Amino acid sequence: MPQSQTEREAAETASPREFRVAPPPEPGPHHTRNRNIAILAVIVAVILLVVFIRQRSAANTAKAAAAAASTRDRAVPVGVAPVAARDVPVYLDGLGNVNALNTVTVKTRIDGQLLHFNVQEGQIVQAGAELALIDPAPSEAQLAQAEATRFKDAATLENAKHDLQRFADLYKAGVIPQQQYNTQQSQVGVSEGTVKADDAQVQQAKLNVAYCHIKSPLTGRVGIRAVDPGNMVHAADPNGLVVITQMQPIAALFTLPEDDLPAVTKNMRSGGFPVEAWSRDSTTKLATGRLLTIDNQIDPNTGTFRVKAVFDNNDTTLFPNQFVNARLQVDVRRHALTIPSAAIQHGSQGTYVYVVMPDKTVDMRPVKVAMAEGTTSVVTSGVKEGDQVVTDGADKLQPHGKVEIGGARGGGGGAKGGGAKGEGTKAGGAKSPAGQSRGGAPAAQGKP
Repeated sequence: MPQSQTEREAAETASPREFRVAPPPEPGPHHTRNRNIAILAVIVAVILLVVFIRQRSAANTAKAAAAAASTRDRAVPVGVAPVAARDVPVYLDGLGNVNALNTVTVKTRIDGQLLHFNVQEGQIVQAGAELALIDPAPSEAQLAQAEATRFKDAATLENAKHDLQRFADLYKAGVIPQQQYNTQQSQVGVSEGTVKADDAQVQQAKLNVAYCHIKSPLTGRVGIRAVDPGNMVHAADPNGLVVITQMQPIAALFTLPEDDLPAVTKNMRSGGFPVEAWSRDSTTKLATGRLLTIDNQIDPNTGTFRVKAVFDNNDTTLFPNQFVNARLQVDVRRHALTIPSAAIQHGSQGTYVYVVMPDKTVDMRPVKVAMAEGTTSVVTSGVKEGDQVVTDGADKLQPHGKVEIGGARGGGGGAKGGGAKGEGTKAGGAKSPAGQSRGGAPAAQGKP
């Protein structure tokens, strides 16, 4: 019996319809051939790219080799200087300040009106020279009064002595008792004491008169005055009238690393050694003096000790509190090999120089720098006396390259590798407290 439409819809709702996915179609021969052609094209392109890169690299290599050969064949103009053997002094460098041996703030010892100054500011005065005058009239009046009092008391003493002589005669005659005679003796003693006190008053008044004339206690330079004439000055004033500083001789106080203490004490025991004072930039020598003493202790915070030197300063080039670089010669390197500091080069392989060979080529030789002094460096290996080292144009050189000698420039600043830091013994060379060898800025890096 056929189903009704309602029954068929109910059956379809109760059981869901199943769907089947068709399998992918198998590739045909035309699709496989296109894929193989694409892969082959990629392989051919890669091979061509590799061949091109290799050919270009070979061309660049050949070009670089040709350029290097051309560079080696082309002579580079350079400046040279010979390696010389000579005695080189060894210095120690210290930083410090100039100190006056004596500085005096001149003050008045009495109160009064300042009348005038007898010296100009900045003038050199001798010890005992009169600097200023305070109104002496009040002190002179006190002196006159003290002298008058003494004159009166001296007359009283003279009268007491005459009375004592008369009392002595009467006492011997038995006219007066001994007590009266002893009383007169005491009166003479009292009068003598009064006269002595008056002498002290007179002496004090004379001192006050002398104090009105203010004199220099030492030979030195007059500073800027603190008080103008016409003002009242007092002994209790804290600033004083003027400051006088001793200029000749003058001292310098500086510091050195504690590692240099044995060298300094050794030279002091052998009689001391000279000390040079240089300007702030270490280009000008200001004065030459002598070592005076060293401090009795080392500063644990800085690891340094203080040294004091004295200078005659006849030309007054040193001023108190002036900053100076002090140099002490502690040793001499005998027959040391010296070259201009401009010849020293620095690279990844260390310190080296270029030496000109007899065939006008250069040889790169490693050297060991012991110290640097000014524009000269002392080396202990790598070169020998008489060798010609390149001082100018080293930045354009290659090992075994040809050179054209254009004349020595004596270690000019054009070449790289200025002053070198000592790499040898610690005691070598004049150095600053930081250990830097004296003789210029650190060297630039040279090309190997």
